[in-house]
This record gives sequence, structure tokens and C-alpha cells, in this order.
Amino acid sequence: MIINLHEISVREVVAGYVDSAEQGVVGYGGRLNIRPAFQREFVYKEKERNAVIETVMKGFPLNVMYWVKSEDGEREFELLDGQQRTISLCQYVAGDFSIDSRAFHNLTKTEQDKILDYKLMIYICEGNDKEKLDWFEIINIAGVQLKKQELRNAVYTGAWLSDAKRYFSKNGCAAYQIGNKYLNGEVNRQDYLETVLSWISSRDGVKIEDYMSAHQHDTHATPLWQYYQTVINWVQTIFPKYRREMRGLAWGILYNKYGNGVYNPAELEKKVSSLMMDDDVTKKSGIYEYLLSGNEKYLNIRAFTDNQKREAYERQNGVCPHCVAEKRAKIGYALDEMEADHITPWCEGGRTEPSNCQMLCKEHNRRKSDK
Repeated sequence: MIINLHEISVREVVAGYVDSAEQGVVGYGGRLNIRPAFQREFVYKEKERNAVIETVMKGFPLNVMYWVKSEDGEREFELLDGQQRTISLCQYVAGDFSIDSRAFHNLTKTEQDKILDYKLMIYICEGNDKEKLDWFEIINIAGVQLKKQELRNAVYTGAWLSDAKRYFSKNGCAAYQIGNKYLNGEVNRQDYLETVLSWISSRDGVKIEDYMSAHQHDTHATPLWQYYQTVINWVQTIFPKYRREMRGLAWGILYNKYGNGVYNPAELEKKVSSLMMDDDVTKKSGIYEYLLSGNEKYLNIRAFTDNQKREAYERQNGVCPHCVAEKRAKIGYALDEMEADHITPWCEGGRTEPSNCQMLCKEHNRRKSDK
């Protein structure tokens, strides 16, 4: 991998600056993709934006920036880190804002040249996908604070990624409109894109990086968008009543596993309602995967208290009833050699209450749990 440090003047970076809103922001004579289409928009507030200009005016050093050699065929470079600082400089020189009532055109030529001739310290990286990701992760540890998906986006640039961002990475985007109740995170920090990529890559049995690499040179991301719509429609169909516990579940993973099943939404709703009111169910968000899989572990059924265990142990005199039934030689156990068990299983209506508690030796309890 090739990484070189360059001194590039503000004059060069702002040359050819064009902000096309949703179509992206470019500079450096059209060679630099400052903000790819549908990526995170400008977020600096006035104080932060002004601080950038004042730093340059005083000749103080700005933090280094990072560019990457682009593979999208349209721009030579893509800006990895330093977008907000770069856009602040471009906007000021373009006359989009002023500081202390002085716009760029109000400055003397000497003051203008001081800004335009200021040297930005920029690392430019060129290498394969694995090398770029490794480098970007090191940068992130050092303080750039990019998220995993933002790192991936810097590597797998192209028409496919730009189209995917159109659906998943802009405030108020289509993915947010139809599924914001079901997903966590921020669209402009790539959380929605990462979520759907984790779902579809899991379906295909690959890592997110593998999926992005395989589709990097596609001309559009329609299949990814269609998959997402299918998942959200499936959730809304089988669980039509929304509850806050549905937010943030791995719905795509559940769809991959159970999407071909036949379900009665009305019956599912009755069960959801009943389980939501069941005090023994301590993880309400696990109700949905439990109903699809039948596995009680997703519910975190309330455990017996230490006092209830002690009460059952004393009542049984440390004897495991299963050991007695099997006429084992050892039937008396110390308390720490036994585990609490529901006499009537929870799935059959047994409650987590003292009268339904029995102590079994660890072997029998685990044997019973495996059935």
C-alpha cells in the first residue's frame, strides 16, 4: 500500500468547488470528491465553521486530512476525513458566509492570499481493499472516530455505493420513511446502510466487506433496496401491531431464517399480547424471535430467587427426586450441587413461584433442559 503526505494549498483545494446538494460536492479542479452523493451532509455549526477559517487566517495548523485514490472512474480522489473543514474553507472562499461582517471578498489581497496559500497536510492512500481498511481502522483509533461502515464506504466507492446511499444514508431517505420504527441508529452515520448490509450478507453467508466488494462495480443497488422493502413488509404483515420492543431487532436475520413460514397474524398478536403481560418473561423484545423459533431462551424466563431455592432445598432435604426414581446411590446433595427447576414447565403454564420450584442435581436438570 502507498501512503504519501502532501502539502496542498487551500487555493488548489477550492478550485472548481461545486456544491450540487444531493449530487455531492467536488473541488480540487473537479478531481476531489469532497462529499459523495447522498453521504453525510455538512454538520458544522457556525462556531466550528468560523474556527476553521480563523485557524487558517492566523496560520495555525489544522489537523491532517485523509484522501483516498478513488475507483469510481469519475473523480481521482475521495475525501475520507476532513470533509467538514474542507467544506468550511470552500464555502468561505465562495462567499457563502462571513466572519465578523467580513466575507472573503471584503478581505485585502494580502489577507486573501494568506488563506489561499495556506498549506493543508493531506495523506493520500492507494492500495487494495484490505490494506485500505487496515489503514482506516488505525486512523480511527488515532481519533478520526469514523464508524465501521464509514470506513467501508471509503474503500468500496462507485456507482453502486452512491445508489445505496441514496436509499439508506440521507436524512429522510426512503429506508427511513418505511422502516425507522424498526431500526436503531442514524442514517447519516451509515447505521441504516450497515444494518441492511449485515442482513443481506448474512443471508448470503458472507461478510459485509465481501458483499460490498462483489457489488462495488454494479451500476445500481436496486436488489439491496428491494430486499430491505421485503423484510419490512414481512414484519408489518405478520406483526401488524407495532410495539416499541420491535425497534432494533435483527429483522433481516429473522426473515432469512423464518421468512418462508406460514403465519396467522391474528394468532401471533394474541400470543404477543399475552406474553407482554407475563411477568415471568423478563425480555419482552425476545417475544418475537420466540414466536418464530419456539425457543424459550429468547424470553429470559424469570429465575427463582435464592430464598426460593433454599426453601425448596430444605423441603427436599437435599434429595434429587430424579436420582431417587433412578435408585442412584447418591441422592443427597449440597445446595451448590443442585439447580432450581420448574416442576410444571413454564411453556405448560407453570409459574416462577415457590410451589412450582424443585431442586435437581445438575446432571438431571441439564438433561431435562436438553429435551
